[in-house]
Parts: sequence; C-alpha cells; structure tokens
Amino acid sequence: MASQDWFEKDFYAILGVPQDADEATIKKAYRKLARKMHPDQNQGDPRAEERFKEIGEAYAVLSDPHQRKEYDAIRAMAHGGARFTAGGPGGAGGASFEDLFSAFGTGGQGMRFGTGGQGAGPGLEDLLGGLFGGGGAAGYGGFGAPRGPRPGADVQAATHIGFRDAVEGSTVSLQSPELGRINVRIPAGVRNGQKIKLRGKGRTGDPGAPKGDLILTVTVDPHPVFGRDGDNLTVDLPVTFAEAALGATVPVPTLDGKSVKVKVAAGTPSGRVLRLKGRGVRHGDRTGDLLAKVQVVVPQRLTDEARAAIEKMAAAENGFDPRAELFVKART
Repeated sequence: MASQDWFEKDFYAILGVPQDADEATIKKAYRKLARKMHPDQNQGDPRAEERFKEIGEAYAVLSDPHQRKEYDAIRAMAHGGARFTAGGPGGAGGASFEDLFSAFGTGGQGMRFGTGGQGAGPGLEDLLGGLFGGGGAAGYGGFGAPRGPRPGADVQAATHIGFRDAVEGSTVSLQSPELGRINVRIPAGVRNGQKIKLRGKGRTGDPGAPKGDLILTVTVDPHPVFGRDGDNLTVDLPVTFAEAALGATVPVPTLDGKSVKVKVAAGTPSGRVLRLKGRGVRHGDRTGDLLAKVQVVVPQRLTDEARAAIEKMAAAENGFDPRAELFVKART
C-alpha cells in the first residue's frame, strides 16, 4: 500500500466501525460488507468491485495489531495538524511520508498492500479464504471465493409423458451415464413445460457437502380428444342438428374411459359450452371441470326423406333471416 493511502483513507469509516472497535467487531463488519459487495453478487458493477477492494484494504490494516497501531498513530498526527509532503530532494513543508513511515520502522516506500507474498501485508485471497472457509486465489476469479466443501451441481433433464399420465400422475425412469437410473414421481396435474425440482438428485459435491438438484422439464404429449385449460379438461362435443334444435340427452366421454350424460337444451347453438363439475384435473385439494363445447354437425349427405323434411322446415320459417341483426349492427 502506498504510504499516502494511510492519510487519505479512513479505514474505520470504510468498515463502518468506531475507532475503538475491538477485533471481533472489525471482523464481523468486514464479513458482512465482503459478502454484500463480493463481485459474484454484483457482476458487471465496477463500483461494487472497487468497494470490495477498499473493504479488503481496510481489513488488512485494522486486523493486524502492528499495522493498526502504526495507522492510528499516523492518522492522529495528521489530524493534529502536522503537514507532510511527498518527500524527495528539495521537498518543502517538513518531513516526508517516507520519513514518517521510516520513523515507525516500516521502511518508507516498502510499505504496501499486496495480494500475498513475502514482505507484503495480508492479501485479498488470504483474507477472503478465512472469510469463506478456504485460502489463496483458487476461488472464484481470483477474488478469494469459497474454498470450503462445495455442494454438487444441479442437473438439467427433460422427459415426455402422456396426457393422461400428466393429469393422473405417474412415475418415469431416467437413465444417465453419470447419475445412473433415477425413478421420478410426476405429480398429478403437471402442465406442459413445467419444471420439477428433485432435491438431492443432482451431481455429488465435495465430501460432507449436499448433492445438487435435478431440474426436470416435463413435456406433455397432446391427446386426440381432450385438451386442457388450467385445471379444466376440454372436449368438442358433436351433436346432430335435430339434437341441438329439439333438445336431447347425450353421452360425453371422460378421461378415465367412461362417459357421463349431459342434457343439451332445445335450441342450443354451436359453440355453447356445457360444464360437467368435478370431471377435470385433480390438483391438490381441488378438481377442475370438464368443459364440453357443442359442435352442431351438418350432414354431408341427405336422403330424399331428410332433404324433403329440411325443405319443409325452411318453408315453415316464413323467410326468417338469421343475418338481419348482424347487418343492422354493422351499419351502426
């Protein structure tokens, strides 16, 4: 550390502790600030990185009793009004910084803050190694990050399941050269694209450290009949023109392979949704509904009798125009 830094920087203020703070208070303040300003927690923030270095500089001095004593003495002299110059031949204004440090046995310009090594003060790597349980620069990016037992890494995986398995729940078996065979329980009601976290199913960490997690992305295959809207199942329900016009009771398929009867009221239009309570997806303590959307089927081929009946019905409608209201609204 350049000797002038000891005059310009208030290490107590940097750590936020009083000048008479004991060793435990200084260490506690340093650890709190170092965790907050660590580059891994503030990626891309140069101000945080600079603040992190300042915290390390302050702790390096204040945690060393000999350096702290010298720092306090120099700061006391500076606050007392003594004037110092940068020294050198012809320098004016009294004793130089180097002379002053020599008086304390520091060797003048040999006093510095380093990153470890002979003749230097405690390095950032050494300091942070003590903070996070390790030492040296073998942590993250040379900033002296954790060196203690590291947990295992998370593993990303994906699987396909059938529509019915997603609604009802199932167990799938995953195979990995690294992790071996893993049986995974898929909960009932899982959605397409949903991620499931399986704790402790990832890679093995250092001895004594927990294993990582398995993050499983579930893709649900579509069903040829049923769809899904949240916890509701959906189905298109074909009905004949006569059933829609006259009313009828018709069967609706359910996901379990059975059927349930539903009443179609007379005059039901195509597109109307009929709700069957409790026939949807069970999710936790509730179950959705089955939504049957009426689709009136127009016959592609007519017998002579059917054609005659329809023509007779058209004549009985006496010129009714179902589009008249549409054109009235269009002109407003």
